[in-house]
Amino acid sequence: MNDSSRPARAVMVLGTTSGAGKSWLATALCRWYARQGLKVAPYKAQNMSNNARVVAIGGSGGGSGGAGEAGLARMGEIGSAQYFQALAARCTPDVRMNPVLLKPEKDTTSQVIVMGEVDTALTHTPWRERSEQLWLRARPPLMELLAENDVVVIEGAGSPAEINLHSSDYVNMRTALAAQAACLLVTDIDRGGAFAHLYGTHQLLPAHERALIRGYVLNRFRGDASLLAPGPEQLQALTGVPTLAVLPMWRGHGLPEEDGVFDDARTGASGGKRVVIVAYPRLSNLDEFQPLRSLPGVQLVWAREPAQLEDADLIILPGSKAVAADLAWLRTQKLDLPIALHAARGKPVLGICGGLQMLGESLLDPFNLDGNAPGLGLLPLVTQFERDKLLRPAALRFGTLESPWQALIGVEAQGYEIHHGRTVQHPSLAAAQMAVLNEAGEALGWQSGSVLGCYAHGLFEDPAVMRALFGAAAPRLDDVFEGLADYIDRHFKPGALMGLLQQP
Repeated sequence: MNDSSRPARAVMVLGTTSGAGKSWLATALCRWYARQGLKVAPYKAQNMSNNARVVAIGGSGGGSGGAGEAGLARMGEIGSAQYFQALAARCTPDVRMNPVLLKPEKDTTSQVIVMGEVDTALTHTPWRERSEQLWLRARPPLMELLAENDVVVIEGAGSPAEINLHSSDYVNMRTALAAQAACLLVTDIDRGGAFAHLYGTHQLLPAHERALIRGYVLNRFRGDASLLAPGPEQLQALTGVPTLAVLPMWRGHGLPEEDGVFDDARTGASGGKRVVIVAYPRLSNLDEFQPLRSLPGVQLVWAREPAQLEDADLIILPGSKAVAADLAWLRTQKLDLPIALHAARGKPVLGICGGLQMLGESLLDPFNLDGNAPGLGLLPLVTQFERDKLLRPAALRFGTLESPWQALIGVEAQGYEIHHGRTVQHPSLAAAQMAVLNEAGEALGWQSGSVLGCYAHGLFEDPAVMRALFGAAAPRLDDVFEGLADYIDRHFKPGALMGLLQQP
């Protein structure tokens, strides 16, 4: 428990590159410190990801945890990585833990979300000017979390040594200095060049920033750790910083992919149920499919070409941050016909959020938010994009369904909604079956033939849904967090993690 006589300590995870393992390690640290009886919270000043979760603004949790009283609160978005880190820390997810979220819409454009809500003015502000304004918004939440907790585990972004961006980068060393954080610098040794990455990153930082780096972490190591000598010793002689951990390669830890990093490696043994997810360029909330990656008997495939849809048992159209553009890409890739043929054979097709919208007859965009487009015509629905984004937890119930979805009849589940689109039945076509309802009796999903569309994200994270569809559920998230904490406990030098909470 934090008290005023002992200010909170901050432990920060920096990386030599994107994808080095920052989010994974920060999540493990959150659970490890929480297990020591400390009050812990995560923080990342700015996250760039289309993986987001819904939380109540003001500190009441949301996400896939159900509505409850939070259903009446004003809702906001944070990056999924910080949502999971909060759960690992055994605290309530809070918009302060990720005060700035950038959701890429195009290669050169991102929607800016500040303290959970879209900021249209900052979305259209030039980057360098914007970053200064964003730091003014991101710093106060950091100070609040430091005052309220024993430990704040902070995650950096990309690399702190991008010298072209250093003057405007507030996510890495500006945050570290503000929190006076004990910094770990992690590198992916499996990529090669790990010692050069660590040394170069260290040397490119100004001296007062280098002083905050307390240890190096070699992540994703394969082989005999004794062969690393004398590399860590020479690196310490050059920089004064010790290597505190060598983390062996661990692919099956069960945590969703970090911050929107897309890992399209096929998972599961051949011969299992073949679930194929259409991997369009701006797919979103891909973290919700982690339970499928962890489920025995399921082969998960990410499809960008028609051949990858062959022999699918289930095709999923996931969420999208640019529905019309991703739908155009889908047609350009000639994926539309195989999807239609799959449905015509009576085999299941599932659309989630943006995927649901694509499956309808048309997309209408009167406010120029996403784009007008004809849909795939597999559901008799019309979607119109509205200015206001709908954010809410979703307690839902599957109603009357027909084959091949009848196993879900009566199943109750928890999820969350994040979308601009509002979807209704097409007035001139035979109505689809209202297949999924929320607590208020509103339709969240529709079925026509073998095609099911649902607005709720997080279905595969619900054990009841997984058991109905696959006969088994993935490991519980809490067990995943415990496994992460056990892992770093084994591989960090004895005393190193508690040592980070002491003054150097």
